[in-house]
Amino acid sequence: MTADPQVLVVLPTLGDRLDSFKLTLASVQQQREHIGVTLVVVAPSSAIEARELATQSGALVVDDPKEGISEAINRGLRARTTEQYYAWIGDDDLFRPRGLGKLHAILESAPASVLAFGGCDYIDPDGRTITVSNAGWLATFLLAWGPDLIPHPGTMVRLDALEAIGGFDRSLKYAMDLDAFLKLRAHGNFSWTRESVSAFRWHPDSLTVANRRGSSQESELVKRRHLPPALRPISFLWQYPIRWASGYAAGRVSARARAL
Repeated sequence: MTADPQVLVVLPTLGDRLDSFKLTLASVQQQREHIGVTLVVVAPSSAIEARELATQSGALVVDDPKEGISEAINRGLRARTTEQYYAWIGDDDLFRPRGLGKLHAILESAPASVLAFGGCDYIDPDGRTITVSNAGWLATFLLAWGPDLIPHPGTMVRLDALEAIGGFDRSLKYAMDLDAFLKLRAHGNFSWTRESVSAFRWHPDSLTVANRRGSSQESELVKRRHLPPALRPISFLWQYPIRWASGYAAGRVSARARAL
């Protein structure tokens, strides 16, 4: 792909998952066969091997500010030059073949949309698919009060809109993507495809899996502050059932992973 980069992909890493990190880098490289991509890897200076691997893959490496995951992503966003779209990938996640190209095509054909998302395969540490999240329109309906079914690694956002909301809230550790999605609603529509465009690796040390309680509580706080003031005092009426349902769903995914 020789065209000017159209997509800015931000990949934060601590450099402690080198085997999966190599697979992630390869999945980004594969996207470049179909669309112009600028990969920005945000890593601490101590992650020497990870930084070398990133450089070998043609990535721009920037220092982790050590102020949390949200600020790490923001640091990657500041590397923007001519790119029009943002995508994120974790250091143990994958883009599916042509995944970024599919999301890009959706946004190019829908000027009123600021965000496009696709299906996300949940995979075990060996890469086997456990289940698939492809809620489509239901994800946008539930976003403000239900579970967040828009997968961050399967999302593409117009960078102008993301900059207009100030990037990601640096005070948030788990629900920074949910907060950004809720803010972006004021800037345009959300579009979607049920096709899988990414894969999220489900394993015990994933941030949101290992810290399910903290993630749930932070998500509830974010959703509450985006509700109309009159509804905030009664938000517990649906938050507790949703917390239970989310925990149950996570347990089912873990059980399927163990069965594999």
